[in-house]
Amino acid sequence: MRILFLGDVMGRTGRKAITDRLPGLRADWRLDFVVVNGENATGGAGITADHAKNLLAAGADCLTLGDHAFDQKDMLSYIESEPRILRPLNYARNAPGRGARLFDAPGGRKVLVAQALGQVFMKRPFDDPFSAIDAVLKAHPLGGLAQAVLVDIHAEATSEKMGMGHWCDGRASLVVGTHTHVPTADAQILSGGTAYLTDAGMCGDYDSVIGMQKLEPMRRFVTGMGKERFTPAEGEATLSGVLVETDDRSGKATKVRMIRVGGRLSPATPD
Repeated sequence: MRILFLGDVMGRTGRKAITDRLPGLRADWRLDFVVVNGENATGGAGITADHAKNLLAAGADCLTLGDHAFDQKDMLSYIESEPRILRPLNYARNAPGRGARLFDAPGGRKVLVAQALGQVFMKRPFDDPFSAIDAVLKAHPLGGLAQAVLVDIHAEATSEKMGMGHWCDGRASLVVGTHTHVPTADAQILSGGTAYLTDAGMCGDYDSVIGMQKLEPMRRFVTGMGKERFTPAEGEATLSGVLVETDDRSGKATKVRMIRVGGRLSPATPD
């Protein structure tokens, strides 16, 4: 299969990039399955039901969230009625929704998508992500019921993301990091056959401070005091993520490529 993962959608400009470009990319790149992290799609903090509907209508087969999963309160109820949206497995025990699901793909194939939150440098204490992911992978062995398995590790520390990649090596088709909004340059296939990227980056305006207009973050760095709320930058967004090709029989990755389309960053597309 050809599976595209796009990093954190940041505000209005990120949403527009998805709705404008994703339908064409699905056709041009012959994509079988698309996962989009919608963590910051609404004002940079969470996602509303309406914005989630727009991203799904544009061609996302699954939306993953993160530590801001329920910043927009209507998501508390909407996630229960929309199985294509996943919140982290190790979120609060009584949180609505699910953290993993088996999805249908073309040709009768199945794709498992799971997400977990990291613990290192995160503001809230979450349950152990390794144990949470381990239970899901044991229940869905690669190359069995699922022809492909994708893990989104939403975490701050690169070391924790790398640890998750190696923890899942040979048991997932792709492990990809989200949350820090900066794409890393380490796309690779690990020794056990799992494609890995430490961070997919964001779908947002990179003339910014991780997607926010520059003035207020810089003021806080310099003075230690806040004056205004953070506001998403509104220049042209770069779609940033990773494309992986998998073998249906083994579920392992055969090719992985970083993706950057539009905006300020240098382009990167499939060969």
